[in-house]
Amino acid sequence: MPKVKRSRGGGGGGGERSGGAVALADQILQADTVRPRDRVKSRDTRAENQDEYVDERLSRKILQQARIQQEELQTEYGLAPEKKKAPVTVLGPDSQDADSDEEWPALGAAGAGDGDGHAEYDAEIVVDPEDEKAMEMFMNKNPPVRRTLADIIMEKITEKQTEVGTVMSEVSGCPMPQLDPRVVEVYKGVNKVLSKYRSGKLPKAFKIIPALSNWEQVLYLTEPETWTAAAMYQATRIFSSNLKERMAQRFYNLVLLPRIRDDIAEYKRLNFHLYSSLKKALFKPGAWFKGILIPLCESGTCTLREAIIIGSILTKCSIPVLHSSAAMLKLAEMEYNGANSIFLRLLLDKKYALPFRVLDALVAHFLSFRSEKRVLPVLWHQSLLTLAQRYKADLASEQKTALLELLKIQTHPQISAEIRRELQNSESRDVEIGLPVTVEMD
Repeated sequence: MPKVKRSRGGGGGGGERSGGAVALADQILQADTVRPRDRVKSRDTRAENQDEYVDERLSRKILQQARIQQEELQTEYGLAPEKKKAPVTVLGPDSQDADSDEEWPALGAAGAGDGDGHAEYDAEIVVDPEDEKAMEMFMNKNPPVRRTLADIIMEKITEKQTEVGTVMSEVSGCPMPQLDPRVVEVYKGVNKVLSKYRSGKLPKAFKIIPALSNWEQVLYLTEPETWTAAAMYQATRIFSSNLKERMAQRFYNLVLLPRIRDDIAEYKRLNFHLYSSLKKALFKPGAWFKGILIPLCESGTCTLREAIIIGSILTKCSIPVLHSSAAMLKLAEMEYNGANSIFLRLLLDKKYALPFRVLDALVAHFLSFRSEKRVLPVLWHQSLLTLAQRYKADLASEQKTALLELLKIQTHPQISAEIRRELQNSESRDVEIGLPVTVEMD
């Protein structure tokens, strides 16, 4: 007889098997239910053992809400809230704008800022009183009135209001329309941001100013004279990269240069951010020379301190030879003042391969002092020595003879002897060129 199989849920005997068996309907219901498995338990165990981290954004929000709740509790219980620390001005990669900064000239170590935000250079700028007095002799006694962007805009607005029926145009030929009151309100708000700016992103309304046809009028609404030094640095980055050279020149001349001169006159040194602005402005060297260096020398009021600080930019930055040659040619032809000698000496020390036209203009510049009765400053003799040291082999023999005759009129106890030695112990341009060589062709 075959063996009777015992059910899994049954007991020992046949009656017990029939009594303990589970009905078919119950089995179907039990099959529909989901049975817990050990795999789920192990997953929960791993999740509990795994460390959980909160991302940076969520942590910042949690800390912000905690500070708000703490201030509410302190206000509720009458406790004095903690004094907030003054924001520290930081101009690093984290505080810059989202725009890429790779195309800019490297700032380098221009100096660390002190507590007032003014740059500390390698050595304290010491101005020789004698040199300063000598420079004052060549300064313009009746300097022209300095015009800022606000003055020009106000003149144009007044002209538009008085000349009804005529179309007032800017230099570019575009009429200056009346601004919408909403636009005026927006840029008045931008002024509030820039007057307190330290680091971080700038308003987008400010970034689009270079793309506007009436950018000068819109820029006037932001009141550039009230910007912080850090805001001026960021503005220089934006305008020097987005404006054309002629427009960038106007920004440098009407906004950046007056701010730099006022800062030097007030603090006797230049703020670090403004110094960085000068270096960033060299992104367009032609506009830099036409908007900053040349107008500064033409004003006739450039002090020795201003010339030293602004001239240090020339030594730290790389400048194309054509722009430097044009600047030296212009400096040599304009009316002399002490700042011309400083800038000429710094540009000559860069050892460019200058065109002969520039060298001839420099020699004519120094020869024009043969009839000068005033005592020339030491800076003038130093620039002449630099010319003799760097370009003695590129001067013609007639030019050297004329310079040697000049040394008999304008002399210096130590420097004149060195200049004479450099000119006498060197070859001349006409000796190097020699006679033309004829080449026979096969």
